[in-house]
Amino acid sequence: MFSNYLIGLREGLEASLVVCILIAYLVKTDRRDALRPIWIGIGIAVALSFGFGCALEFGSQELTFEAQEALGGSLSILAVGLVTWMVFWMRRTARHLKSELHGKLDAALAMGTGALVATAFLAVGREGLETALFVWASVHAASDGSPRPLLGVALGLLTAILLGWLFYRGALRINLARFFTWTGGMLVVVAAGVLAYGFHDLQEARFLPGEKSLAFDISDTIPPDSWYGTLLKGVFNFQPDPTVLQVTVWLLYLIPTLALFLAPTDFGRRRTTPAPVRDKV
Repeated sequence: MFSNYLIGLREGLEASLVVCILIAYLVKTDRRDALRPIWIGIGIAVALSFGFGCALEFGSQELTFEAQEALGGSLSILAVGLVTWMVFWMRRTARHLKSELHGKLDAALAMGTGALVATAFLAVGREGLETALFVWASVHAASDGSPRPLLGVALGLLTAILLGWLFYRGALRINLARFFTWTGGMLVVVAAGVLAYGFHDLQEARFLPGEKSLAFDISDTIPPDSWYGTLLKGVFNFQPDPTVLQVTVWLLYLIPTLALFLAPTDFGRRRTTPAPVRDKV
């Protein structure tokens, strides 16, 4: 449940910040007449994201078991790729996000109502579609037949909406760079579990070999139905009897991705020193 709460909080807060920036800019520039098309674009983006999530959930139920596992595994891998790109993108551009959105909004104001709707739709819709896909993949991986994964996502989204409103009202100030660094690092850990589970789905669908080749089996020590087994499953997508392929994929993704994400922002950049100025003779 915690991992799904984290996804809802992190992804929802990004969308909330985008909305706050758009609305605050229009209010401060005395362009309240443009608020209606902005809200229309936001509403369309939210509806599309919700519809996309429903299509994934209900559409997959009509498939055979092998097809469901193949679809789930493929979408899990895609979701991990998108969320990995997103956490690195936010880490790199968070400080410039406000000015970037202001520039797009100025251009849309000059073009008219349709451009305003499109700007809000694109700004929020991308976050919404990524969230829907990753939430579906995470809930699919952590599903235990209970509504707890979806409840965690809902609570995370509600918390994000509340934080966004407090930011807009000026009642809350936190170090967003540090917040996104910590939550991004935890999200990488969650994504590693989703990726491993996605490869296991492909093994169950007979797309990949090695379904019976277990790396270890500690089900007797950590029963999946125990409270601590459920906790580990909900937080880390932990499985007490993973295959060799699952453990390999988990390690190959988590170690380098987390190391790169937590490295200093100027890591790998070539520092150039200006050439010394020579006095003329």
